[in-house]
Order: sequence, then structure tokens, then C-alpha cells
Amino acid sequence: MSSTENYQAAEQLLRRLARPGELVVGDKVRPQWIDGGARFWYAVAHGSGKRFVLVDPAAGSRRPAFDHARLAASLAAAAGQPVDPEALPFPGIELSDDEVRFVAFGAYWRCELDGYTCGPAEFTAPGSPLDVVSPDGRSAVSQRGHDLWARSLSDGREWPLTTDGAPGHAYGPGPAATGNATLLRKLGLPHLPPAVAWSPDSTKVLAHRTDEREVRRTHLVEARPADGGAPRLHTQPYAYAGDEHLPLAELVVLDVAEGTVVRARTEPLIMTHVSPITVKWARWSADGSAVHFLARPRDHHSLTLNRLDPVTGEVTTLVGESGRTRVEPNQWMTEPPLVRVLADEVLWFSQRDGWGHLYRYDLHTGALLGRVTSGPWLVREILRVDEAERVVYFTASGLVDEDPYRRSVCRVGLDGSGFARLTDDALDHIAALPESPYDSAYFIDSASTVDTAPVTTVRDWTGRVLVELERADVTRLAAIGWTAPERFRVKAADGETDVYGVLYRPRGFDPARRYPVVDTLYPGPQVNRVAPCFDPGGMGLDAEPLAALGFVVIALDGRGTPGRSKAFHDASFGRLADAGGLADHVAALGQLADTRPWMDLDRVGVFGHSGGGFAAARALLDFPEVYRAGVALSGSHDAPTSNAGFVESYDGAGAPGAWARTSNLDLADRLAGRLLLVHGELDDQVHPQQTLRFADRLLAAGKDVELHVVPGAEHTFIDCLAHVRTRCWDFLVRELKEELPPAYRPAPIVIGPELLAEMFA
Repeated sequence: MSSTENYQAAEQLLRRLARPGELVVGDKVRPQWIDGGARFWYAVAHGSGKRFVLVDPAAGSRRPAFDHARLAASLAAAAGQPVDPEALPFPGIELSDDEVRFVAFGAYWRCELDGYTCGPAEFTAPGSPLDVVSPDGRSAVSQRGHDLWARSLSDGREWPLTTDGAPGHAYGPGPAATGNATLLRKLGLPHLPPAVAWSPDSTKVLAHRTDEREVRRTHLVEARPADGGAPRLHTQPYAYAGDEHLPLAELVVLDVAEGTVVRARTEPLIMTHVSPITVKWARWSADGSAVHFLARPRDHHSLTLNRLDPVTGEVTTLVGESGRTRVEPNQWMTEPPLVRVLADEVLWFSQRDGWGHLYRYDLHTGALLGRVTSGPWLVREILRVDEAERVVYFTASGLVDEDPYRRSVCRVGLDGSGFARLTDDALDHIAALPESPYDSAYFIDSASTVDTAPVTTVRDWTGRVLVELERADVTRLAAIGWTAPERFRVKAADGETDVYGVLYRPRGFDPARRYPVVDTLYPGPQVNRVAPCFDPGGMGLDAEPLAALGFVVIALDGRGTPGRSKAFHDASFGRLADAGGLADHVAALGQLADTRPWMDLDRVGVFGHSGGGFAAARALLDFPEVYRAGVALSGSHDAPTSNAGFVESYDGAGAPGAWARTSNLDLADRLAGRLLLVHGELDDQVHPQQTLRFADRLLAAGKDVELHVVPGAEHTFIDCLAHVRTRCWDFLVRELKEELPPAYRPAPIVIGPELLAEMFA
């Protein structure tokens, strides 16, 4: 098997996320709900085309949304262009009982479904993707300059909601440190939609004024701007660990009709990562009578739930908790908090007993009413609360003996009685619900494991399957030499704790041969490296292509990563320098090789991006006897000059000793193996100086290092993904396989905006 063939297979696997349906058909269902949440349609990509499916859960029916062949023939006749019924020239539809509407060939079309007569239709221009539309569909809010504006969607009338926005003190944006300004410029967008939330009755807007006036300014230089002019300076507010000034969010309530501004009468919220409105730390009550928001101090050792009166701005504290380490409403930093305000009670997530569970508090007195869940497992997501039936539905991990990361859909009474697993099997279950305002009687369930392709169904809230939607087809994936990874369990470096990971065998695997090994790292602690489902996701972007090149590839969640007990996660608190349990990775390699003689531990490499880039370099520095070569992409190598929110969240606030330990700079003289450092010139998430400062120390220590700075690239290398990954593949092939890589260069990978959130959230 030639190296060129391996590279071709690796390229196809790298493109897997960018080309849904090319290698796996039917693995993801994204329902588009209609009829008030009673029915939905979805599209299934299959190679170069799509098919559209209509589902009626109450009837238990699933059928084509229309006759694809008849519609294609009618559209071809009307448009005067050929139309392939297996590759219809539109990505989405508007569907009703008697017609389907879509955009094709630069025009808006409608096709009557009784006789399949297609023709041009009156076109209502879609709203701007930067607008936030009200629940009643009559108004929209957008960011204009440093202020927020409202617009009537019926007559186009516009008016300002705020007028005192200023540079560094604007309404609507989240923190600049995570705003992805470079990526947005590449996509042609001036900014993200504003961080606002409409009241349920569409009369008011919850927003915040972002205060970054005193935050440290950092700078990026664009060597060659798109206009070909002189180098351009980009300045960004970006706080380092220990800085006095952090980004702040000043909550406000805006009356859309009256034009009044009510400011929260409390201290601004610290906002280092993402808007509290975007991540639902601040949200309206169901009846719109209040805003509830979570707040915690810089040291993260306490958390409070507060009520904001939208009329007076008065703020009162409802529930609070303190702890010895960080107190968090969810172990995953960017997922919504596991807190719900009910009519007279609060559901509150706490890890006070060592596991993540729900407790019930009195909304008016703050008194603890009792536990809702208990046991050696973790609540992952609150799906639905039925107050009339006094039941909460949620997903939990830790209930499947084979794998504590797999999720189950569960229900329990608010008094803690009647616990039941609605998905009582050993698979991982991802539950999806319609967006508000629908309180659906159904949920979409995708059941899989890392080596079992997903089956997607519609279930009711008893767990009963109403209709099966898709069984994923991996025939094309297997045809290029892919084999499913192996889930494994080994002991951590302490010899006691179980840790879990996945192992990918090399393409064309022969157990009589010995293969080099690549450890693909992401240390968290805010997300996991390995998902328990079939979809490898953005974190698993590199494992499959590396296996196609002829490497044994492993991925592991060591101690300190989320998804288990409080103690397991807290292993990273104040110890980011451990890089997600690198010692556990070393222990895992030895245990795996004991029963897999085809793993060559004399040729072990490491690969990581962002926090994984830091960890990849740290692996070579801390364990030079294990790791022979490494690739560090966009690495956060120097904690004291890195994002304050991330560093202080997990290494502790006011902990310069811990920050210093979480820096690769002072360890540069330890480097013994071969290291490739890659960074984007315009990375505004982890600045290129992180890699350049580390490279400077390595050179000063007389170390031989390869450095590749990619002009114009942002943090994820989104528009030069193929180039960067091929460069990394070449390095590992040379250093670990001791072969010359082929003269093979894949075509650029084009990834649309709709895939960005899925790949790199």
C-alpha cells in the first residue's frame, strides 16, 4: 500500500466534517419543526445530493417530504436547466401541506404538491443573520456600531434602543478575547449577532453593556491584508492572568416600544469567555416578570442565582453555594447551566457530595427543600421540566457500567421519587428537543457508541420509540480502509483510577507488523477529548486521518477532565501544568502495549491543537523518554500571558506560582525530541506570541525546532486546514515512520459557516 494512497484516504477523512454524507449517510438528523412543533422535516446528505424527509411523530410516520423526481422534472422545465432528483439544487425548504418553497438558480420558487407545478414565487427577503428576531416575529434587534437598534419587520421602521455606546463600552458584543474577529472577517461578517434575549411577550430585551475600557490591549500584525496594502495592525482587548481589569457585562433591560433603559442595580458580571446571555447564565423567567442570572467572583469559589426586576433594576439573591475549589453550574464551561427557575422553586446543580446532582430550593426563601437526584453519577443536561406532573427529564452519565461517559435519558420526580432510565441500554444517547416556544411531546434520540453507528429515532417522554428516522450507513467510510476505533479502559498513573480512551488501528492493519503510535491530546479541563458517541467531532478531527497514514492513534481523558466525579475533575484545579493527566497517558501507553505487541513504544509521537498544542509540547518536555516527536498547533504555551478567564478558572485566581508552572517557557532546555510548532499569524484566541516566545526560549537553549507561522491564519486554520494538516502529517511520517512523505498536496478544504459551530465549538 503506497504512501500516496494513505494520504488520499487521510484527506478524505479530514474532509469528513466538511462534506456531510460523503462518507457516512444518515448519521445526523437536524429537525426543522413545523405546525407548532407537531411535525418536522429534515434533509439527509448522501454523497453529492440530499433527500428531504417529513415526519409526523404522533402518527408514527416518516415519508419523503415530496416526490423528488416529479419536483426535479417540473423545476427543470420551469427553469430551463437540468435538475438531478438525487442532487436537488437547494439546501433547505419551506414546507406546508400543499406546497414546497425553496431558493434555486438565484430565484425563489414554489411548487404545488397536488400537481407538481413549479414556478417563481413572491420573495420575502430573509432577515439579516445578525438580527435577533422577537418571539412574535414582528421585530428584530441588531447591533449598529456600539449601540443596539430595533426594526419593525412589517414596515422596516428602525429606531435606537441605546445611544450612549462607545468604544470599549458597547452594547451587544461578548468579550473580544473570544470574539473570533479574524474568523468573522474571513466570513465577511462585521461581528456576531448581539448577545440579547427577548422577553416572552416580545416587549423587552435583556442585553448587557460590555465594559472593556481598561482591559489590556494586545496586537496582531497582518503582513499582507486582502487589499494588498501595507501591513495592518489589529488591536484587541485581551486580559492576561492576574490583570487588574477584566471584561465586564453590565446587565440592562430595554423596553422596545417605550425606549426606556433599566440598568441592573448590582456589580457588573465578570465576562472573560462568553456573554452570560449567550450561554444562558442570564435569562428571562417563563412569564417574563423577572430576569434570573448567575454570578460568581473572580476566584470561582462561590456561585449565586439572582433575580433582576426588569422594571426597577433591583437585584436580590435567591440561592447561593460556596466551595473549597471552583463552584460551577456545569462541568462543561460553555454548556448551559443546570439551573432552572420554576413557579415557586429552583432546580440547582451542585457537586457538594462529590457528584453532580440536582437539588430543590424554595424560590422565595432560599431554603433547601430536598435532593432531586443522587448516586455515583453525573447529571449532564436538563431536558424538560413538567411542573404539572412534578417530573424533570434529563441526561446523565455514569449509569452505563461499560463506559461512565455514555449518556442516558432519565426522569425523576421533583421530590426525588420514581427515578427511571428512559433509554435503558448500554448506548450513548444524545437527546434533541425543538427550540422554544415549543414544549414538545417528543424528543429526537441519537443512540451510538464510538464503534457503533448511530440509530436516530423519535421518542415520547415515556421513552417509547414512535418512529425510526435513520440508521447510519458507513459503507463508503469502510471502503477507504477505515475501521471503527476500540474503546479501552486502563488504570491511571496512580494505579487505582480507571481512565478511558479510544484506539484507532492503522489503515491496512497487520498484527504481525509494528507501528508507530501518535497520542492525540486535548487536556481540557472545560471539555473532553473523547466523545462517547460515534461522531468524533472537532476534538477528534485528527485521529482518523493519522490512522489512515499508518499510525496507531490513541485519545484519552485523563484525570482533571470533565465528565466524572467532582474529585476527578478537581485533579486539574491548580494543576493545569499536568496537561490533562499526561502521566495517565504514559501509563495508558504501557498498559495498551502489553497486550498489543504491534504498538512500537520506541516510536511514539504526540499531536495537539490549542490547549492540546500546549500539552503536546509539555509531553516532550516532561516525558522525553516516552515521546519522540510532537506537533503543537496554536499552542497556549505560556499561562501568565494567556486568557485570564481560562487560566484563573482552572489554575486559580491570584496563583502566580501555578501559572508559572503552567508555562512551557522555563522548561525549554529539557527538549530532547523533535518538535514542530505551528501558529496562525492572526490567531486572536491564542496569540502567536505564545508560540514565538516558546520558540525563542528553545533557540536560546540550543534546541532544534521546526517553526511554521501561517500568514493570515486564525486559531483553527479554517481556510488552510489541508495545508496545515499535510505539513503536520509530513513531519510525523518523517520522524516516526522514518519515511519520506509523498509529494502529495490535497486541494483546499472549503468549510461553510453552518459547520463551524459543530466543528470548533
